This record gives sequence, C-alpha cells and structure tokens, in this order.
Amino acid sequence: MRPSRVLQRWQQGRPALCTMVHLLDPAVTEMVSLLGFDCIWLDLEHHSTSVETTSQMMRGARIGFGDVMARPGKGEFMRMGRLLDAGAQGILYPRCESVDEAAEVVRWARFAPRGERGFDGTGPDCPYGFFDPADYIASANANTFIALQVESPAAVGAAGEMAAIDGVDMVFFGPADYSILAGHPGEFQHPDVEDAAARACRATRRSGKHFGTLCFDGDHVRRMIDLGATFIAMGSDINLLRTGFADLQSRMRELGV
Repeated sequence: MRPSRVLQRWQQGRPALCTMVHLLDPAVTEMVSLLGFDCIWLDLEHHSTSVETTSQMMRGARIGFGDVMARPGKGEFMRMGRLLDAGAQGILYPRCESVDEAAEVVRWARFAPRGERGFDGTGPDCPYGFFDPADYIASANANTFIALQVESPAAVGAAGEMAAIDGVDMVFFGPADYSILAGHPGEFQHPDVEDAAARACRATRRSGKHFGTLCFDGDHVRRMIDLGATFIAMGSDINLLRTGFADLQSRMRELGV
C-alpha cells in the first residue's frame, strides 16, 4: 500500500493540507495531486458519486503525491470498506456521535488485531495481489488514517473520549453542520462555533490524537493551527472555479465587455 502523505506530515510534526474535489473527471484529482496537496477529500455523503467513479478518481490521484480521504455516509461501514479497497488512505466518518459508534468505525476500517476489516487483496490498495497478505495487512493498518467528524454539541462533548479509542487518528470538527445545529446556520466563524472547535481540539489533543477542521481564510487557518490543529481542509474545485469565473467576469465588465 502507498505510504500515507498525511501520516508522514504528522510524523514530521507538520500540519497537512487537504482540499475537496467534487468534479468527477479523474484529471482533476490527478492535477491536484500533482500540485502537491497532502490530501484530496472525496465526498460520498452528500453527493451521488458511486464507489466505481470514486475508484477512477483515486486512480488519477495516485499519479501524484496526495492521499485520498473518502467520506462515506453515516453508518455505511461496508461502503467504507470498499472505499479502502479502492485505495483511500483515509476515511472521514461523518456525524459520529458516541464512543460506541467510533469503535464501530475502527472495527470495520482496521484489519485484525486492531479491527475486523474484511480482506480481499485484489484491489488497488494491495495492489492487485502483488503483496504478501500479511505484509499488506500490516502496511494497510500503518498507512490508513481514520478521522471521526464531530458536528453536533453532543459529539463535541464526547470528542476526547472518541479520540482516545485505539485506531482513531483524528477528530475533525465540521463547522457547517455544527452552525446549523447550534442555531447559527451558515455562520461558520461565529464565536459559538469557534468555541466548539476549540473545545473539541483541546479534548482531542489531550487524548494524544490529531485535530482537523474546515477553514475559510488565512486568519481562520492561523487561529486553528494556534489552537493545535494539524489537518487543515480548505477550498474545493467548485468554489475555486466559481470565484475564478466570477472574478474574470467582473474584470471584463470594468472594461465594458
């Protein structure tokens, strides 16, 4: 299995940078990975993307350097396994609410003795049966990172306990859903939302694990890193295209075009 770029960054004591890719052409993941991003976030929770299409996008990413962190839907443990078989280095599990649920994620994302993930060995992660099974299982456990997404007040309160579970690498605070559930919809940098992120970060770091979150500008990134964040997700292909085209349109209007 490919060594994880994110885990390497953490071992060096450096934060990892992740960006989201929504467009389904594997050329996009190939380009972003070649640019040198540490991680590419592929979202199967909110989008209709199939595992088959995601597998092709992962193949594009393998041309470059970045990890792929795939987000399945809540409770989709079998789909999570297929994403790992297809080559995801990381799993971002959404709406994790309890220690029991966190333990279940680890159970299905890690091979024994750390979990009970099923073995195939013919997919891109092995790759294609070239590895001795025992060597592959050890490599997969060592190069896969598991992130639990906390997105509610109750989940933030349990962040430290969830982070402490063996096999969990990171707690990831979701400011968008938290803002809605906390009564501040869309105010992703509201003081209450940032306070929740800070509490989740402190609890996670006390448990000896990594903390990540979605950021929206340079000042936000600095605040999160100062708190102790070691994984920063920022930007997406859709947003960058939209703002880029809007900027082009604005500049042309100024010229009367």
